[in-house]
Amino acid sequence: MTFTTPEELFEPTLMFFGLTNSPATFQAMMMNKVLRDLINTRKVGSFIDDVMVGTESEKEHNELVEEVLRRMEENNLYVKLEKYK
Repeated sequence: MTFTTPEELFEPTLMFFGLTNSPATFQAMMMNKVLRDLINTRKVGSFIDDVMVGTESEKEHNELVEEVLRRMEENNLYVKLEKYK
């Protein structure tokens, strides 16, 4: 989203609260940029701010969760541990 001002174009670097398409923008960033290749394996799913990991073994699950958390940290995304199951 870009705004025109008398001096120049202004493009915010943060998403404004109350923006009507914030969830869609966040979903597109999460799915398309951060987790796309993991989602293509069909072992990771994402919906807005929920990420689901499903694997055959506990070892694979732990490795995949670590990878998801690493990518989130690299992109300045955070989790609330009290929401984790």
